Amino acid sequence: MANKPYERMRAFIVTPFDKKPDAEGRIIDFDAVRKQLIEPALDRLGLTGRTTGEIVKAGNIHADMFQRLLTADLVVAEVSIHNANVFYELGIRHALRPQRTFMLRSKGDKYPFDLETYRYMTYDREAPAAAVDELVAALRATLDSTDQDSPVFRSLPGLREQEHSHFLPVPVDFREEVELAQARKQRGDLNLLAMETQGFQWGGEGLRVVGRAQFKLKDYAGARETWEKIRDDHPDDKEACILLSSIYQRLGDLTRSDQMLKRVLTHPDTTPYERAEAYTLMGRNAKTLWIADWEGDDKNPIPAQVRPQNALQSRYLEESFSLCEKGFGEDLNHFYSGLNALAMLKVRIDLATQLGAVWSEGFEDDDKAAAALAALNRQFNTLAPSVALSITAAKERLKREIDAAKDPGQRGSKTDELNWAMISEADHGCLTSKRPNLVKTAYRNALSGVADFYSDAAFRQLVLYKALGVLGDNVAAALEVAQPKPNPPKPAVPHVLVFTGHRIDDQDREAKGLGKRFPRNMEATAREAVKAAVSKELALAGGQVVGVAGGASGGDIIFHEVCAELNTPTLLYLALPRDQYLVESVQGGGPDWMLRFNTLHDARERFELSRSTELPRWLREKAGYNIWQRSNLWILSNALDKAEGGSHLTLIALWNGKQGDAAGGTEDMVSQAQRRGARTIILPTEKLFGLDGG
Repeated sequence: MANKPYERMRAFIVTPFDKKPDAEGRIIDFDAVRKQLIEPALDRLGLTGRTTGEIVKAGNIHADMFQRLLTADLVVAEVSIHNANVFYELGIRHALRPQRTFMLRSKGDKYPFDLETYRYMTYDREAPAAAVDELVAALRATLDSTDQDSPVFRSLPGLREQEHSHFLPVPVDFREEVELAQARKQRGDLNLLAMETQGFQWGGEGLRVVGRAQFKLKDYAGARETWEKIRDDHPDDKEACILLSSIYQRLGDLTRSDQMLKRVLTHPDTTPYERAEAYTLMGRNAKTLWIADWEGDDKNPIPAQVRPQNALQSRYLEESFSLCEKGFGEDLNHFYSGLNALAMLKVRIDLATQLGAVWSEGFEDDDKAAAALAALNRQFNTLAPSVALSITAAKERLKREIDAAKDPGQRGSKTDELNWAMISEADHGCLTSKRPNLVKTAYRNALSGVADFYSDAAFRQLVLYKALGVLGDNVAAALEVAQPKPNPPKPAVPHVLVFTGHRIDDQDREAKGLGKRFPRNMEATAREAVKAAVSKELALAGGQVVGVAGGASGGDIIFHEVCAELNTPTLLYLALPRDQYLVESVQGGGPDWMLRFNTLHDARERFELSRSTELPRWLREKAGYNIWQRSNLWILSNALDKAEGGSHLTLIALWNGKQGDAAGGTEDMVSQAQRRGARTIILPTEKLFGLDGG
């Protein structure tokens, strides 16, 4: 994987075809140049996508060609001869994308006049393959560079490129699979779908769809991996930077969170609302540091009696306020930034009022301290009505949009925004009202009938005020109704045992000329080996262990039965619905194995991947991929999610060490698991069963 860092990117080759003469009458075999030089270089780097040769040969300029010129991560243009199609496509690319367009030509030909000043790589027409290493290095530099190579964008610095993601529609059935996985909270399925986007022209946009779902499920580890892949390809992507800022913040990496937000603020196309959001998120990071300054952590908690003083003296209190206020100034419709600024300002005013001596320490005399506090109060009285108006305007707008929305998903999204606006209105009242009962009523109305996480958010902010002793009566009244349900303790991360192994040999296997692999008389030997391996893993894990496997006759069923004997729970993952799975993977073992499968099926928590052996429509054009390979990745993705990474996952493989009868077998599962850092235990069947001739 390390030697193919651009495997999610797509290239488009612009080139003449067949053999054609140059200006001196010398013949260049452009098909050979493509096959011996350009395509090998792209393969080395892992880029997919090639040409629309048939379209260009027929002299037709189709929408496909325009789309590829716009959306390709890299365009390689062969400009050895004055070919009208090549220059036409090159001009379109230069007009659409500011960078990642690379030109090459054979040695000895004259440069086209209009392109004389631009860089080329040259190769020997008689031996194009000799330049592969040089081309790989040049393409790598082009892909890694942020410099503009388009003469159009260089000449017109105010020109903005099209958002090429708008021209890459994601298949509807792919979106539906993502929606289903999100609704079922199947994070492993989302990881599978993210992997499967690779190689498709719309793959980058498909990753966005998955990444948004992961973020909504609070799968921050999975979302980070997905959005970092997008940023690897497009470092200044605004959506990726904004979401990664939140993801890094949740994972405790505030420095990287701020770095992402600074990229958003320096992006030329950032809107005022996005700037407001970026400043507010930076303010939130400063707030996190402020809380750490006066709260401490689990190992070194700060005593309650000194927390208010530490909170007032922390530089992050003013920094958080300033950033949020700046965000509100960018866009007054962004009420959340204004509310956060108002909250930090109110905390500072109340703490300064209560701790006059501490407040005065920062001034030359008491008069200047009093004047500064008075200035803060005036600032508060100016800001508060503006924030109230912004919240009210947002509420009314959202109500109109909900009434007008026809799509249930859009209506749900707007309802979610309205819920937050209602809570923000209650928060504003807590900061400004002199009537605690009115504050309590506002929170009761805002939190009535909403999901628990809304109450949790309101509760956390109120508890923060209470810990500092500010907004006393209002906070006490609000906490009477803003009480979240207790969160259940987070379960310990289990060690996950994934099993893969050969099916028991069908009775007619030898008649088909396939040779012995898991002889039927070797079941007891296999069971003993599997039991020994599982027992050893249970002893090493020393904690909760869960088994994961399919249900095929042979190794899979034996694994589930052995785990049951050892009081270890297992999960059953079936590539197909029960009846189809029986036919494909169990029936060949005979009636006894079918009975054992049915017993297993009825007793285990089970999951199904597909309705048939056919891949989904959106996935069928993926070369060399079938439902069984997909099943292996699906099982591994879910196992890795449960284990929270490869360090808590062991693969046990009952395997002869050879490639299987078809793609997607045991060899494939072993390879995939090892690539993902799982510890692998091989139970060598040829030795166990005496099939190695020894």
